[in-house]
Amino acid sequence: MWAGSALTLLVGVLQLGAAHAATPATAPKQSRFTQDPYPSTYRAIAAGPVLIQHATVLTGTGQRLDDADVLMRDGKIVAVGTALEAPADATRVDGTGKWVTPGIIDVHSHLGVYPSPGVSAHSDGNEATSPVTPNVWAEHSIWPQDPGFLTALAGGITSLQVLPGSANLIGGRGVTLKNVPSTTYQAMKFPGAPWGLKMACGENPKRVYGQKGGPSTRMANVAGYRAAFIDASEYLRKNAPKSAPKKKHWWSSSNGSGADSEKDTGGKRDLKLDTLAGAINGDIRVHIHCYRADEMATMLDLAKEFGFKIAAFHHAVEAYKISDRLAQEGVCGAMWADWWGFKMEAFDGVQENIALVDRPQNSCAIVHSDSEEGIQRLNQEAAKVMAHAKLAGMDIAPERAIRWVTENPAKALGILDRTGTLENGKMADVVLWNGNPFSVYAKADQVYIDGARVYDRNDATRQPESDFMLGQGATGGVR
Repeated sequence: MWAGSALTLLVGVLQLGAAHAATPATAPKQSRFTQDPYPSTYRAIAAGPVLIQHATVLTGTGQRLDDADVLMRDGKIVAVGTALEAPADATRVDGTGKWVTPGIIDVHSHLGVYPSPGVSAHSDGNEATSPVTPNVWAEHSIWPQDPGFLTALAGGITSLQVLPGSANLIGGRGVTLKNVPSTTYQAMKFPGAPWGLKMACGENPKRVYGQKGGPSTRMANVAGYRAAFIDASEYLRKNAPKSAPKKKHWWSSSNGSGADSEKDTGGKRDLKLDTLAGAINGDIRVHIHCYRADEMATMLDLAKEFGFKIAAFHHAVEAYKISDRLAQEGVCGAMWADWWGFKMEAFDGVQENIALVDRPQNSCAIVHSDSEEGIQRLNQEAAKVMAHAKLAGMDIAPERAIRWVTENPAKALGILDRTGTLENGKMADVVLWNGNPFSVYAKADQVYIDGARVYDRNDATRQPESDFMLGQGATGGVR
């Protein structure tokens, strides 16, 4: 899978791991709604200890350390500090004049489901046959040979969430991946990461379905969400353990007759309702494509009505208008640096959006890509936010801005206990930059995933290439 003879052994290790499911020892027992018949087979590539020395380190926790070291061993961060000692067999990397950050995480990607080349045969991101399709899983559309995974790796991306598209009210489950080359998506699947549920409000569903039976209005959008979650709530009630106390809601049968709502299947298993029930239970994290502030407020009320938690609003062009409420309710805003105006619901964008969402206490601002090109330079997208914020009188330090592409997306994805910051015991997902990552000249020199050097800009044997790109000449590759 990887070009370069020096990587042959690493590929063997990676594919050997694919034959053995990797389940975290502390993984909680899954509910029946989130049992995984397609489990992760990801295994970290074996690597010796590595000590990066004398670099400027942004830990992802809001801390900056100058002339500092990072020690990785057995796939984990062992220590971050100054003048660290390392085992005799450690590889020592001179970080003088360079910067170190956690691996970059993109919370909103369509790599693999809308891969390159962008032809109809590869268009697998939207199941645009019905406005409510929570039964579909994005992972079952992923093409691991997508060249975009590897150009993203060269931009420092170590983990990413791949989501269905935004044609539907409820588009299906998303999946979090480790950005390692593989022949199967299961060998990329982040062990123990919860699924995401992709929903979309606003113009997209009404545009796609307006001439196909609806919804054709925003009021029908909301009615569609409510109908789906009413069915899921009935489904939860009828599949609850017998000893569990029954909660009465206004949509529940009052006489105990077991009469179903329109589409509730009662005790029969239903893949759509499994996903929605998992979301209500909090086992599947809800990610909502939503631009306007008023619609985000409506979706927050919808979440309260049915008892689920919104992990993040995506795109969120008007999030700055409700930044206080997002922070108070613990909802992340995943946003572009400066995309706006390409449709009416994107009209009221401002280039300070992310900086304003980042201001309140307990905020969670995220820079995302939604683009096979933007994912290659999320660090520079964050830099654009910093520049526009400074023009508006908000001076944001690098140690804070780095959290927009490391700690905060890890929080939204439910994997912050394992990655997203350079803290002892976490996955050694690390990027060594040639300088300040928020410079227009910044490039990732080395990328480590679980302590293994999977990309090196100065070592051709550590520049993986997908099978699809082999023999394609110099037409592709890293820009």
